[in-house]
Amino acid sequence: MDRPTLGPKARAAGIRLECFETIGSTNTAAMERARAGDPGGVWFYAETQTAGRGRRGRTWATPTGNMAASFLRIVHVAPQAAATYGFVAGLALHRALSGLLAADRLALKWPNDLLLDGAKLSGILLEAERCGDGRMALVIGIGVNVVTAPEGMPYAVASLAGAGLPVPAAQVFERLAEAWVEIEALWDEGRGLAEVLSAWRACAAGLGAPVSVTLGSRTLAGRFEGIDAEGRLVLAAPDGGRHTITAGEVHFGPSASAAP
Repeated sequence: MDRPTLGPKARAAGIRLECFETIGSTNTAAMERARAGDPGGVWFYAETQTAGRGRRGRTWATPTGNMAASFLRIVHVAPQAAATYGFVAGLALHRALSGLLAADRLALKWPNDLLLDGAKLSGILLEAERCGDGRMALVIGIGVNVVTAPEGMPYAVASLAGAGLPVPAAQVFERLAEAWVEIEALWDEGRGLAEVLSAWRACAAGLGAPVSVTLGSRTLAGRFEGIDAEGRLVLAAPDGGRHTITAGEVHFGPSASAAP
């Protein structure tokens, strides 16, 4: 196993790391640890993940060579603040890979994808559960297509190797864990959300582009105006109205993937 290590920033922050050759789901392992009373601040890294999952119950495949990791944090925050933790992950991953690729090749698609040359490179899944003492257990899973991208997807996908960057998954993780310390400190349990969102907007895909958002059986179409102070997508409708969207299936412009 190409076992990663934590860098100086992560170690100084007291972050821990547990590595697995094969695991069902790093998110599941992290949440089980939270239920057992773990204080948080720990990464779960797997070389192969056999039962990974994405948003809305989708499967997320992690063959050997790709990256799968989840981070557990126990916090005193309201659910609304907890929901913004996903922006930490997207921004940290963008920062980590910007040191390896030209930054203009990378973009963040709302709410939780990192795009490489307009194609989906990674997925992020945030799960939250209330602890017995009233605190919130936040588990955020990150999958990156390092050596291979899944076939037969209904949207464009990318891998780092396919883009000409033959980098080991362990190195991607190590860079992510270092960037995470900086962005999580900026977020500061939601108190620094405005700064995080400002940085996120600077990396956003599709700003000003046509967008459609599917909400159950209903679809809204218009222009992607940006995100508001709480991280919600703002859609400018053709009739001049505006829609603020908390969650949905987003499709916009050629610079973004066709589905989350």
